[in-house]
Amino acid sequence: MSTTEREASAGARRSYAVLGAWLTLGVLCADASRAATADAGGEPQGAPTPLVLPGVVVVGTTPLLGIGTPLAQVPANVQTVRAQDIETQHRETLTDFFAANLPGVSVEDAQGNPFQMNLSYRGFTASPVLGTPQGLSVFLDGVRVNEPFGDVVNWDLIPSGAIDKIQLIPGSNPVYGLNTLGGAIAITTKNGRTSPGGSVDLSGGSWGRKSAQFEQGGVFGPHFDYYANANVTNDNGWADHNASRVRQAFGKLRYTDDDTTLSISGGGADNSLYGSQTIPRSFLDNPKQAYTFPDLNRNSVGYLTLSGEHFFTDNVELSGNAYYRHLRNENTSSNNNANYGSIDENGNVDTLEGSNVDSVVTTERFGASLQLTLLGKLGSIGSQLVAGVAADFANSHYVSSSQNASFTSDRATVGIGNFSQQTDAKTRNVNYGLYLNETLTLTPQWTLTLSGRYDWSSARIGDESGMQPLLDGYHTFSRFNPAVGLNWNPLPALTIYAAYNEGMRAPTAIELACADPAAPCSLPNNFVADPALQAVVSKTFEAGARGHPGAATTWSAAAFSTTLSNDIEFVSAAGSTQGYFQNVGKTRRQGIELAGHTVWGPVGIGLNYSYVNATYRSTWTEHSPANSSADANGVVTVRPGDHVPGIPTHAVKLRLDYAATAKWSIGTNITWRSGVYAQGDENNQDINGKIAGYVLVDLDTRYRITKRLEIYANVTNLFDRRYASFGVLGQNFFNGPGHTFDGANPVNEQFVGPGAPRGFWVGLHYAWD
Repeated sequence: MSTTEREASAGARRSYAVLGAWLTLGVLCADASRAATADAGGEPQGAPTPLVLPGVVVVGTTPLLGIGTPLAQVPANVQTVRAQDIETQHRETLTDFFAANLPGVSVEDAQGNPFQMNLSYRGFTASPVLGTPQGLSVFLDGVRVNEPFGDVVNWDLIPSGAIDKIQLIPGSNPVYGLNTLGGAIAITTKNGRTSPGGSVDLSGGSWGRKSAQFEQGGVFGPHFDYYANANVTNDNGWADHNASRVRQAFGKLRYTDDDTTLSISGGGADNSLYGSQTIPRSFLDNPKQAYTFPDLNRNSVGYLTLSGEHFFTDNVELSGNAYYRHLRNENTSSNNNANYGSIDENGNVDTLEGSNVDSVVTTERFGASLQLTLLGKLGSIGSQLVAGVAADFANSHYVSSSQNASFTSDRATVGIGNFSQQTDAKTRNVNYGLYLNETLTLTPQWTLTLSGRYDWSSARIGDESGMQPLLDGYHTFSRFNPAVGLNWNPLPALTIYAAYNEGMRAPTAIELACADPAAPCSLPNNFVADPALQAVVSKTFEAGARGHPGAATTWSAAAFSTTLSNDIEFVSAAGSTQGYFQNVGKTRRQGIELAGHTVWGPVGIGLNYSYVNATYRSTWTEHSPANSSADANGVVTVRPGDHVPGIPTHAVKLRLDYAATAKWSIGTNITWRSGVYAQGDENNQDINGKIAGYVLVDLDTRYRITKRLEIYANVTNLFDRRYASFGVLGQNFFNGPGHTFDGANPVNEQFVGPGAPRGFWVGLHYAWD
């Protein structure tokens, strides 16, 4: 058998069930081929090009390699992003692309660095900041990249140039495991067969940003292919102290034959990211300045993944993976002393201005998953059964140290004396999962999906210093989470669905080690004790519809409601600058997503709107002395109906593409999002009110000089709007002349994370076969 015949045979086996299920629904349509943004219902949409018959849009029902399910049978508003979508807009970061294009997605700049954004989807967060309540799971080639220590997501470690496809799966889908409260992001990387040839991309522009990327893929012999990608970025930053240095590399080697695919992939990153933090509103005369500095986050990672799938017959497939991941994160932060001027029991006045804190987290992770897919019939009903097991293990070592410091006139910290160790702790996380997913084709028009997963999780925390014995503890959490969905396809171009699903998030070591009201801590710098917290449980209802009334038009509409029980918040302690994590009862995120895309001649139009109403559903109190509505003890009461801070209620996103000529194309993103409440204003009563909403306009253009050479340019924030995406209430200790330290007279203010001003970049992209 020739190589071509062998590949065709293997492809036929792998798509057998997908094509059969698709054709039983009678779905045969045309679509615009290349996409500039993710489409309304997850199918690719694109810049104006000749119409072609589309491939079957397949959604991964689990993070692992597998047959997948046709989109028409998926009871969720899945969104799909392809490599061409990302490459067309040439945005600096993956989170920036999501925020400008995908319904329900927004970002918060809490750190003052573009590579360290908090990403929110339907009011649930995937953040690189330790201590932030996480609600989204992120997978890279089937491996969950939420780091076990804090469940954080380091977006700067994901090799964006190597991405082939991203699927955003909404809801509490239990098959995606722990922490999938509001959704999962499944990222698949390129390979040498689907991405042959190579390219070099060079760009530069505002704020001294320079970037170079290389990729190469290909096939050798009848069975092997390879892919490699490397990226280097240096950025001085738009603010005074938020430079970035990013180094990423990724590679993959695969073996394929008629029935089997085996791959080994690996990568690494070594990044240094400075942040300018949030600043008080009184500093906005110069939004480029930092409150204090330096603040530096160093991330280095190395990872290796083995994965494969094998078809025993056309109806039986076994897939799995095994991985190893090593992460080292070091964070150096400058802080003012909130206790300045206080008097201790001996009558001594605290005159220390600030401190430098250095914390290091080293984590080793490994695990494996195995999954069996069976195709067949239950009587006259078509069946696709997926059964899987997963095991993940992680060992983390956390060390933090503190150094006394004073401030210079420009608010840089100057260390006084040596660093003294505050915490030395080790943690061990163990997670086991067992899941089933059954898709039943009841009739050509009706599909029933039944899913469930049992998760068992443990966290062991141990004090290594001998000075904090209360840190020692062992916690276990377990739960079975079910899901059910129903799809109706009355017409080939119309899908209507409804679903219910549940998920669980186990408290992280960060939260467990700081959950005692009698022993608060200033995370992520100091752990004290680890009393028990309850696991967070999510319950999601979703209903929606999607369709493609014409060859060049797609649309989708979805309504959802997710209620969390035992939600976890970081609560400030009374009379202290520290705090602790606690369960605060119920919270709810509910809303709608509307999206559509069409191509009209040389013009492509994509428009989406999202409404997210995120509220507390229980009464609880917190110490928030910077909140103007606080009582004499600095306490505010949060009541049912109060809005969760940081989540915009409304967002509208418009993407326009215009093919001016066969070689020249122009695109624009227009994004509007409504205002948000600041953290610390959980009762929504602070006198400062909301952080204002904003509108951003970005432009991109490409011109193909030759078949292989392309020049492109980008402008972000075209009208140079001043805006902020994040806010928190706090005390400003720099009220002296020129914003110098005046710790005796702190002022309660709203601190905000200013957005970047207008930026302009140009680049060259050269490709070869």
